[in-house]
Amino acid sequence: YAPLVHIAALLTFIGWLAWGVGWHSSLLTAIAVLIITCPCALGLAVPAVQVVACGKLFRAGIMVKSGAALERLAEIDTIVFDKTGTLTSGRPQLASMDEMGEADLAIALGLARQSKHPLARALDAALDARGIEAAAIDDISEVPGSGLGGAFNGTEVKLGSRNWCGAPPAKTGFADQEVLLKIGSRPALTFRFHDQLRDDAAKTVASLAERGFSVALLSGDREEVVTKIGDQAGIEQLYWGRTPAEKVAFIQELEEAGHKVLMVGDGLNDAAALKAAHASMAPSSAADIAGTAADLVFVGQRLGAVAHAVAVAAKARSLVWQNFAFAALYNVIAVPIAVAGFASPLIAAIAMSSSSLVVTANALRLRIGEGAGNRRRTPDGHQAMPALDG
Repeated sequence: YAPLVHIAALLTFIGWLAWGVGWHSSLLTAIAVLIITCPCALGLAVPAVQVVACGKLFRAGIMVKSGAALERLAEIDTIVFDKTGTLTSGRPQLASMDEMGEADLAIALGLARQSKHPLARALDAALDARGIEAAAIDDISEVPGSGLGGAFNGTEVKLGSRNWCGAPPAKTGFADQEVLLKIGSRPALTFRFHDQLRDDAAKTVASLAERGFSVALLSGDREEVVTKIGDQAGIEQLYWGRTPAEKVAFIQELEEAGHKVLMVGDGLNDAAALKAAHASMAPSSAADIAGTAADLVFVGQRLGAVAHAVAVAAKARSLVWQNFAFAALYNVIAVPIAVAGFASPLIAAIAMSSSSLVVTANALRLRIGEGAGNRRRTPDGHQAMPALDG
């Protein structure tokens, strides 16, 4: 931009000098060209909008990590939700458990306290309220999507999914979340939990669908659990039993098919998928690694923050293009006027400043108003994934 502006000013000076008006008048006209073409409006077109947009989202409890994240969010056409802690409140309550002694509960508590998974935290709170003292577990490690493992007095102990604990499938029709405890060669013991859908989850999903977004639920839980939550939330595209690696593959497949995906998740299991998506969001209650991987973080229990962020990003993109269009139109009109000698340096300065004010005022408009199909699933949650509708 700068070389073109200086070339235009130089040609203006030479042209007027050749016309015979004298070097003083020619120089003033060239200076007017330089002033009137000052790229303030062009330079403010994006950052002015981004500052206003990020401020609006911050006041709504949504933190944006960068302007680039806001731009990517405006481009999405597909939204993929995790289940636990995202569509649900992330505050499951222990509903029932198999009969087990205090020693078993102490081992479960010793393992649960080493994880930030919502079910582990819920188990920790429930057992602590019962007055259980945590057992000292050695060599504890956590495998995302599976569970925790360690050793107690030389005996291998595990806490996590059925596959992790080598347990048979759950009874058909069971639709609650569960965590299993495996101690040595003994049969696995089960803790069962209830987790409620976020109050505005169904409304948020309906709003996003009405705006033309394709919405899917992607979870590592069993079919019965995912089906129950999907039905309550009004999501028709359900995918269950996915490991963290399979979640990443799912997102990558959509991206390769030309979709721009927004991934919304909160757990250790979702961090890689959040990073793989075109844009990502996480609640403030998310695991540290998920919050770090996400482009945006929202506070509170309202899932409507997702729809609000998407709407603000789309409006911001519209205002950016309006600012670019105005900046271009301003130069198309103002430069010929200055070159023709109809604008003194003072008039050029006023015009240049006015263009900046118009762009900024247009960005501030963003603050105005502050404040059914066929179900499609994979047969077993692991087979080839059908493409989402655009």
